[in-house]
Amino acid sequence: MDNTQFTATVKNLRRLFWLRNVMILFLSSTLLIVNYLDIPLRTVPVVGSIGSMLLLNAATWLRLKFAAKVSEVELLVFLLGDITTLTGLFYFTGGYTNPFIWMYLLPLAVAAVALSVRYVWLIAAIAVLCYSSLVFYNVPLMQMHSQMQMQMHTSEEDGLDIHMLGMWLGFVVSAGLIAIFVTRIGQNLRDYDHLVADARERTLESERMLALGALATAAAHELGTPLATIAVVAGELADEFTDQPELVTSLAIIRTQIGRCKDILSSITASADQQRADDRQAQALDDYLEQTFAHWQDAHPATPLDYHLKGHDPAPMIRVDRTLGQTLVNLLNNAAEASPTAIEAVGQWSDSALSLTIRDHGPGIPDEISAKVGTPFFTTKADKGMGLGLYLSRIILERFGGTVSLGNHPDGGSVTTVLLPLKAIATKELV
Repeated sequence: MDNTQFTATVKNLRRLFWLRNVMILFLSSTLLIVNYLDIPLRTVPVVGSIGSMLLLNAATWLRLKFAAKVSEVELLVFLLGDITTLTGLFYFTGGYTNPFIWMYLLPLAVAAVALSVRYVWLIAAIAVLCYSSLVFYNVPLMQMHSQMQMQMHTSEEDGLDIHMLGMWLGFVVSAGLIAIFVTRIGQNLRDYDHLVADARERTLESERMLALGALATAAAHELGTPLATIAVVAGELADEFTDQPELVTSLAIIRTQIGRCKDILSSITASADQQRADDRQAQALDDYLEQTFAHWQDAHPATPLDYHLKGHDPAPMIRVDRTLGQTLVNLLNNAAEASPTAIEAVGQWSDSALSLTIRDHGPGIPDEISAKVGTPFFTTKADKGMGLGLYLSRIILERFGGTVSLGNHPDGGSVTTVLLPLKAIATKELV
């Protein structure tokens, strides 16, 4: 049995615990009403049945408190205990003529939604067998007979039958219990559907990431040759036109950008083992953010970055993760493209989480496209970007349990907010 099934069985045993409480309350209330109406009834069997249910509930409570997992067989044993208790109660209170004989359906209803098919049919067969046996074997309420006849005769004259009243009361209680129970089951099914949908979405996201990784690796391999050719041609042109300083300067910029492209491609094709070794390095969170912002500023000197770091000192120690650093760089790049003149960033941390906001002074995000932002291959850039930066950032942050959201700033521009729990990258997770 897997963990999911164990968890479901625990929940069903907890529901059986509360359902049994309702049965105990119902039987106790019925006993009080019968005594109040001076209707003769063997009190000892009823009290004994209520006591047996209390013992079953005590055992159930202990099982739930001291065990994280409950098997189907254990749940089956508790249901058989309920059927045995009910059979003893009905045997001493009129057998099949007892108007509360419908209570056999409650353990069966629990079994139908909580146990496998073979156990459900076992519970059904035992319940039918007990019901059928009570037709032939029971203790009639003989001492009640004469008084019951008089009461029923009087009640019929008044338009009321005690037996029918009991059946009506049983129907009302059973309808309420079934409604509550089925509602809970329906909610569980809806929750399960949401979990399945989330799992399916995560699987699709993983497949997309795998496909993008394969494409990135193939592109890195294919782009090596043309970049090398461009670098050679740019060098030859620089040597040939040494008398044109402006052209030589432009060619130097081209060669610098080609070198940067080669570095990016080299990082893409870096081995996974080397990445895992780098990722295991420990660093203070404030130093990590400071270093990330400084490296980004060095690569984008034309766009001033005004950043502030807030949090207790010393800052938490985290594991350096290259993908997380690239995510922050992607978000800064998006802000810089929307607002080349200036961007601001604020990083604030606690012992458990990091909050990072990045603001630009661009045109903001129109309401009609806000829902599409962050989906793969959707972009608002005028140069028709690939639309993967924010999407990849969202996927990487979700891997660490974090989130990223975009909104408009009241004073203009847009704000990117990152919320990242530190548990996934804390150094205490290192083995």
